[in-house]
Amino acid sequence: MRGKMSALKRPPSREPAFESPPVSSPQETSLPRITPREFKARWQPASNLKERSASQSHFNDVCALVGEKTPVEADPDGTWYTFEKGASKVGGGKGWADVWKKGCFAWEYKGKHKDMNAALSQLQRYAIALDNPPLLVVSDMETIIIHTNFNNCIHEEHRITLDDLDAPEARQKLKWLFTNADKLKPHATTEIITKQAAEAFAKVAQRLRDKDFEGHRVAHFMTKLLFCMFAEDVGILPGKVFTGLLESVEHRPGRFEGKVKVLFAAMKSGGDFGVVDIPWFNGGLFDDDDALPLDQEGIRQTLRAAQLDWSQIEPSIFGTLFERGLDPSKRSQIGAHYTDSQSIRRIIEPVIKEPIEAEWDATKRDIDVLFTKSITSKRPKVAKLYKAAEAKYEGFLRRLTGFRVLDAACGSGNFLYLALIELKNLEHRVRLEGETYGFHRSFYEVGPQNVIGIEVNDYAAELARVTIWIGEIQWMIKNGMGYSKNPVLQKLEQIECRDAIMNVDGSEAAWPAADFIIGNPPFLGDKKMIAELGEKYVGQLRKLYAGRVPGGADLVTYWFEKARTEIEAGRAKLAGLVATNSIRGGANREVLKRICASGRIYNAWSDEPWINEGAAVRVSLLCFGPEEEHLNGIREVVRLNGQSVAEIYPDLTARQEGARSLDLTTAKQLTENKGCCFQGPVKVGAFDIPGDLARRWLLLPSNPNGEPNSKVLRPWVNGMDITRRSSDTWIIDYGVNTAEVDAALYEAPFEYVRQHVKPARDKNRDEGRKRNWWLHGRSAEDMRKATDNLSRYIATPRVAKHRLFVWLDRTVLPDSAVVVITRDDDTTFGILHSRFHEMWALRMCTFLGVGNDPRYTPTTTFETFPFPAGLMPNISTTDYAADPRAQAIAEATRRLVELRDAWLNPPELVMREPEIVPDFPVRLLPVDAHAAIELKKRTLTNLYNLKPQWLVQAHRKLNEAVAAAYGWDADIQDEEALRRLLELNQKRSVAAVVRLKKSTGDGKSPNKPFQRAFIFGYKGGKKK
Repeated sequence: MRGKMSALKRPPSREPAFESPPVSSPQETSLPRITPREFKARWQPASNLKERSASQSHFNDVCALVGEKTPVEADPDGTWYTFEKGASKVGGGKGWADVWKKGCFAWEYKGKHKDMNAALSQLQRYAIALDNPPLLVVSDMETIIIHTNFNNCIHEEHRITLDDLDAPEARQKLKWLFTNADKLKPHATTEIITKQAAEAFAKVAQRLRDKDFEGHRVAHFMTKLLFCMFAEDVGILPGKVFTGLLESVEHRPGRFEGKVKVLFAAMKSGGDFGVVDIPWFNGGLFDDDDALPLDQEGIRQTLRAAQLDWSQIEPSIFGTLFERGLDPSKRSQIGAHYTDSQSIRRIIEPVIKEPIEAEWDATKRDIDVLFTKSITSKRPKVAKLYKAAEAKYEGFLRRLTGFRVLDAACGSGNFLYLALIELKNLEHRVRLEGETYGFHRSFYEVGPQNVIGIEVNDYAAELARVTIWIGEIQWMIKNGMGYSKNPVLQKLEQIECRDAIMNVDGSEAAWPAADFIIGNPPFLGDKKMIAELGEKYVGQLRKLYAGRVPGGADLVTYWFEKARTEIEAGRAKLAGLVATNSIRGGANREVLKRICASGRIYNAWSDEPWINEGAAVRVSLLCFGPEEEHLNGIREVVRLNGQSVAEIYPDLTARQEGARSLDLTTAKQLTENKGCCFQGPVKVGAFDIPGDLARRWLLLPSNPNGEPNSKVLRPWVNGMDITRRSSDTWIIDYGVNTAEVDAALYEAPFEYVRQHVKPARDKNRDEGRKRNWWLHGRSAEDMRKATDNLSRYIATPRVAKHRLFVWLDRTVLPDSAVVVITRDDDTTFGILHSRFHEMWALRMCTFLGVGNDPRYTPTTTFETFPFPAGLMPNISTTDYAADPRAQAIAEATRRLVELRDAWLNPPELVMREPEIVPDFPVRLLPVDAHAAIELKKRTLTNLYNLKPQWLVQAHRKLNEAVAAAYGWDADIQDEEALRRLLELNQKRSVAAVVRLKKSTGDGKSPNKPFQRAFIFGYKGGKKK
């Protein structure tokens, strides 16, 4: 900013909202035109003209040269195209740019032979106030230099001299400045440059690891090399000294290690490297001069890497890519995708940017009031009011520059980097707007000290520090400011390498105080935690967080609970974290219930694609904080999936403004549904066999105990057998507690299990599974007992696109991927296959995998569902056999099943053949090869994808019967049906509590532990 501002003159003007500029007609011929020869003749002799007197005339001639209107002609009001943009600053003075056209360019002039880099720095410094134009232009009337300023693209420079104007290509570039800036957009993106750098870098790292150098030493050495490459390309490491070093030893590789040690030593505290004066870097990265030797090919690979433009790497992704190159366990992910910065901003913007901007806007309103009052005040009050306004400004700046951001699972630093850039952008905006009021201009203070990290992996922790250093330097250069010196790198001891949730001694890890908590904690499901982290660690962790995090919850939920605790204790203001989308249901959801009980979720994306460790997953993004307020009492709009809502529930559904509450997370398990729904047995071994082999064994003579193999062989069904077609798979099943000596009497099956199951079981961590290797890992004894007296039972895939129910014969053993409902009546089947249960299941379930298929569970989806009164699972089918409601449902169910079976297995395609031994289900076989091909298309999934009209009508008839059983209209709306189901659930759960209390004899709470857990388990919802 040029010139000194006067203390106070008038309130800052507010520019009107931008309106799109009118499009010039191609036929317009009234514009004055000059030729390149005339332009050169006019401006070549103008070497002594002053910048201020000549710049507008020069620009008007550029307009005439390319047939464009001048700012005065095109936009007399100066709202979108003007000279002296920003000249309305309090106290007047020169604007932020000599010429500005919204969405196109900012243009700054310098006198001839003056420093045009200074002009560029000014444009960069004020670019944010100029709406970040895609092109920045500097000129001394003799040369025009166009600098690209596109987001996520490399920087390019187009230099046009007076002599170049004869070339149509040069004039075309000038024309694009006004009409189509995108034509000058670089093809290479920072993403491409970063990927190239990462790939080249990984080859060098792999070469060192192949020579058996210790991994952490390699990582530290490679980190120093990459910073040398970056520092050289941004000009901090002068004279291309690092590239020169590599070139000097390419044919004498034995000298590399010694030379690079000397360079590292000079970078530690500053000094000479040959004739080059090396700045003081350090920051901890160059605490030592340790180096590793490179052979000739390694030096050539490093040289090829150094020849890339490291100044333009993208810090938000480079840490992730380089970490994969350094860490052998992640080497296979080098070419995989990474999480893009836009996804990360879905956390950073509502947690950091939006609340700070809201507070600044409120502060500016207060400042404006003080300025307005000063206009009408008597002279002695003017200075006082001005000082009061400036005090508000400086107070806000102190708060802003004092904010701290914590990522307690920071990885290689991409979240922290983007948070730092956001804080720096906010400070930059505030200081520029402070200039418009004439406030004192001071040094920028936001820097690496504003971000804090915890990371258990030391590869990643070191890269996080480098990510932040590079991001800081790039931002300073891009915004026309000088980088730090003496030293160049600040110490980043606040990036700690440790466990964020549990200390080595088993105590809870403490988090440093921070205003904002953000991040992408590790995704590790309940079942994988022990395998990855060890039984001892997981046991200690679950004991430590008992009562706060359920035992079956995913690892990521511990970060959510820790962040919630920090906010509740007043040590943090807001948090935004990423989790797999399974956090919406099951045990994981209990953590979100605690968040909603002590505060609120105010911004969330319930189900989004994400990349984790190179693999595609589905995630939920949640921002949460105190009950009512954001920073300084400023309320935030509640948004779910980008839409404004009144309230977000723990299952990441929402209440719309004006709507009644429908928080299904308050639903309880119902006693009348207990003991009826089960997950199938868990094999833990290759007990399943092809049908042909099973039939050979079925035909063998009796075993030494006189029993046939049919006693231990059963048809087997998994989820795909239900959704597709039968795979004709059988299973060896020794039941619940058959002794080894008895199992061995079934010779062929036992020998198969001994060869194909026992070797893997011998390595199993579970002693019981290792010892009883011939038995399934979990036998599902409760399910077996519940099906003993049934001829058939209801089954549904645990995970499937459509919620499908089928009948299975009692002899069929379901897999763990199948959920079993131990009822054999058509009424129960029909209620489960109605739209009401399907809606309930979809809202109460969790989701699995990239396909985001709903997962049905006995506890959350079945045991919470309120069946129609009198038709509940704890009532015998004979007790409601005469109930007209049950009969209507049963009739509609039988018709639906008949129609489905006829479509799946038409008689012209299928022959029904009895099994080779009695008591097993009939086999369905294709009549010929053509039928076999056609039958592959006839699956339940395909049927429900197609939804032919007959299927729609059959389900409509069933839905009408079930609605009538509830006493509802057949066309009841989904939301209303769910609301009534929730009310029914809550009435029955309260009634169950009353009954259980009365059963103690004195009205007190029950004594049985399981009853206590059921009744007084954690309640969702707000604190009363």
